[in-house]
Amino acid sequence: MVTMAVIGYGYWGPNLVRNFASFPDVNLKTVCDINSDALELLGKRHPDIGVTTDSDDVFSDDSVDAVVIALPAELHGEFARQALASGKHVFVEKPLAMSVAESEELVQLVEQTGQTFMVGHLLLFHPAVEHLKRLIDIGELGQIYYLYSQRLNLGVVRTRENSLWSLAPHDVSLMLHLLDEFPCAVSANGAAYTQEGIEDTVFVHLDFSERKMAHIHVSWLDPHRTRRMTVVGKKKMAVFDDTDPVEKIKIFDKGVETPFTYSNYGEALTLRFGDIFAPNIEMAEPLRLECRHFVDCILEKKQPITDVSFGLDVVRVLDAAQQSLKQSGARITFGDDID
Repeated sequence: MVTMAVIGYGYWGPNLVRNFASFPDVNLKTVCDINSDALELLGKRHPDIGVTTDSDDVFSDDSVDAVVIALPAELHGEFARQALASGKHVFVEKPLAMSVAESEELVQLVEQTGQTFMVGHLLLFHPAVEHLKRLIDIGELGQIYYLYSQRLNLGVVRTRENSLWSLAPHDVSLMLHLLDEFPCAVSANGAAYTQEGIEDTVFVHLDFSERKMAHIHVSWLDPHRTRRMTVVGKKKMAVFDDTDPVEKIKIFDKGVETPFTYSNYGEALTLRFGDIFAPNIEMAEPLRLECRHFVDCILEKKQPITDVSFGLDVVRVLDAAQQSLKQSGARITFGDDID
């Protein structure tokens, strides 16, 4: 049995509470929030869960094994640090922190304490993403040429962080996971149209090894609600569309081929137009799978898929993109020490 507390019952906290409270091997003892209205709502939904407005009540409770942090992004690092210092296992929503230095400090603390630490990069637990990852790993798409993603909508407009830090962690984590490598360089351009100093539209470009490229477009100022990633390989192409209610993945048997022999330049390259296939994927709620993974890692002493080091890698990319934004799209390269 794992005894837990959740800190933050605002936008995303209720979904975490709903899932963790449903597990028979979890005792969700306490929920903490400074908003009394939020705690009143919690009491109606989960009358058996204790409440507090003071996070120290959670950190000082020796019966609490693990803390789930669902606070604004700028508070993630501080509260994760306090949770580790109090001897708790930690689940913190993405991003891990808002700076590389703070993220590196958390990596060191996890190494020192040995606590289970997981970052909430939700999409890595999406069944469709798991299927796409398998396709890439077994070579079904062939050599990967490039990826691009779009995460667009009209709202919710953030006031504390820009669209890069609010939306792009999803796509950065996906790309690092699918390619299983860290980029060589990052550049970004964006603009703040509705709030001075807070970019609501950002374009990020990533360079990987072997000439692989990736492009990310995020915006909360767009007429389309889009959650799509396209992967282009030498043999086939695939699209992950999270807004499609049925066909989350489509595989396109299309490409450009070079014949072994040809008589003139016009025959040197040929286009292949094959079938479009939508695999049948057994769906489950990604958040429930993610929450279950955290509990299992605690009970079985396993390393989470989205551990603190993975969270740091995502922050490194975001931080480099932020630097590039400030330098009008300058190319930010990573040192030789980065894998």
